[in-house]
Amino acid sequence: MSTYTQEIGEKLNDLLEKTYDAEKGFKKAAENVEHSALKSYFNNKAQERYNFGHELKSEIKSFNQDVDKGGSLTGKAHRAWMDIKSLFSADDEESMLEEAIRGEKAAIDEYQDVLNESSLPSTTKTLLESQKNTIQNGLSNIKSLEDLR
Repeated sequence: MSTYTQEIGEKLNDLLEKTYDAEKGFKKAAENVEHSALKSYFNNKAQERYNFGHELKSEIKSFNQDVDKGGSLTGKAHRAWMDIKSLFSADDEESMLEEAIRGEKAAIDEYQDVLNESSLPSTTKTLLESQKNTIQNGLSNIKSLEDLR
């Protein structure tokens, strides 16, 4: 039977927090690059995460759960690291792209962790699978940006 447990609510709020972090991180990366295709990619990913956040909030609220707001300390540290990399790295755009790829792979794992919950309601499962697939497809398409030179 699929039910919305407090544990699922907490996992979705964790995912939401990481979605906020990713949105802010992509915005920060877009500010730190000159390469137009890469800037566009980062801006599009920020918008995608913004949309994911709203979808996740709606799903959490639909089960009468509280929505956590804001970002995590880890996310703030990650964005600070991207700023430092952009200041000191000769290959800063490539470094930020690599960091984005690492973050996207981690996001896929985080989505899968929540999707492994056996008591996940069907609407939540459908939403998470859709968002995870979007991230996976974006990761597949990123290969064209890896050759910045």
